[in-house]
Amino acid sequence: MSNSLKRTLNLKDSISVVVGSMVGCGIFIVSADISRQVNSAFLMLFVWFLAGVFSLSGAIAYSEPVLNIKEDGGQYMFLKKMYNDLTAFLYGWSLLLVIQTATIAAVCIAVGKFLGIIFPFISSDNYLVNFQYLKISTQQICALFICLALTFINTRGIKYGVLTQNIFTITKILSIVGVIVFGIFLGCNIDVIKNNFSDIFSSINISLSTLEIVSTATVGAIFAMVTWNNITFISAEVKEPEKNIPMALLWGVVIVMVLYLLINILYVCSIPLAQIKTAPEDVVAVVLMQQITGTIGKIIIAVIILISAVGSANGLIMTGARVYYQMAKDNLLFRSLAKVHEKTNVPVNSLILQCFWASVFILFCGNYIELLDYVIYAALIFYVLTAIGIFIYRFKNKEAVKNKVNSLYGIFFITVGSFILYSLTINKFVHSLKAVLIIATGVPIYFAWKKFKLQKTCIK
Repeated sequence: MSNSLKRTLNLKDSISVVVGSMVGCGIFIVSADISRQVNSAFLMLFVWFLAGVFSLSGAIAYSEPVLNIKEDGGQYMFLKKMYNDLTAFLYGWSLLLVIQTATIAAVCIAVGKFLGIIFPFISSDNYLVNFQYLKISTQQICALFICLALTFINTRGIKYGVLTQNIFTITKILSIVGVIVFGIFLGCNIDVIKNNFSDIFSSINISLSTLEIVSTATVGAIFAMVTWNNITFISAEVKEPEKNIPMALLWGVVIVMVLYLLINILYVCSIPLAQIKTAPEDVVAVVLMQQITGTIGKIIIAVIILISAVGSANGLIMTGARVYYQMAKDNLLFRSLAKVHEKTNVPVNSLILQCFWASVFILFCGNYIELLDYVIYAALIFYVLTAIGIFIYRFKNKEAVKNKVNSLYGIFFITVGSFILYSLTINKFVHSLKAVLIIATGVPIYFAWKKFKLQKTCIK
């Protein structure tokens, strides 16, 4: 085994990673919950627009550290250079402990959930193991198989991971575009549009409480977009990263933002708001397709969501392991995680560790929504810290920063992100506290690890 990765990904591959990682099952599920929170078709669209602008601003702002911090490791390395080893470690620790692995688990569970529409045997209520403290359903077994299979594909080499990513990304984009085009001609209803937007002004009360509701509701939409930063994790394998990663971030987020806005516009132009709120299993797209095609629509959407979720899980698995690999190279994790297989040129040990911990979530949690609550709060903390760090890095390295991005993007990203964190803290205090505690567990681990490494060096 060696300790170096090879640059094999071009711009198209990089865009595929951004889009493929972002487009999972969130776009088909979270609109129902958003509509219940904001109780307005207009505000529902505004939430998606805000999440899109927020993500785009963040992606553009992140282009600055990509252009100026040449070391591999993406956001992990950004935090290391902006702050210190501890901050970077806490990010990598949180990524391994919950952000990346819990997201992988959630997406794989969603695969099992929607595969159950086609094969009813796969269900969260069909238990293969049913003890008092341990219950494992066929849905969880299916999710576990997906996680293991995709991890195995990625251990065979980056070309197989990227090929899988490209196939699923192209397929899912074409499928979603097909649903949008199909829905525009056969689903849109003028009476539905009038009813959904008839009280557009009277139903909106501009106040701090409304802003808090919108901010909290935005969490679901942000989760559907949150993984755009993953392309930075594999910067060591991207050709001309200073050029291709910023372009991939820009185009990837724009493509996803446009698709998400169009499909939500289609929802509110085709389905009464009351039906969006009460969509079975919160899958609004099923209601849309059943209106257009009848019972076969449920199967069509299930297949599209399966394709989207598998592609998203593959992107998450492929990119996340590179952070643990970089942490191990920096002596912040076990050195064995920094080993690159001599034949496949991928960090196999890091992939295996990630798979193991995601599997633990799948088998012992198994609840899609519960997993998301922890992920978003923890992820947003580090998103905002990184955006603030852009200005800190400018101040600390005035002469070294040759490429600057307009500060307004970073300021907007920090402002909106901070307000969302505030709203979540107020409205979902318990989940927010748990996320903070998860991050905090990394502090004693970091100092214990540094002490252990120091003692080991002294003994030698």
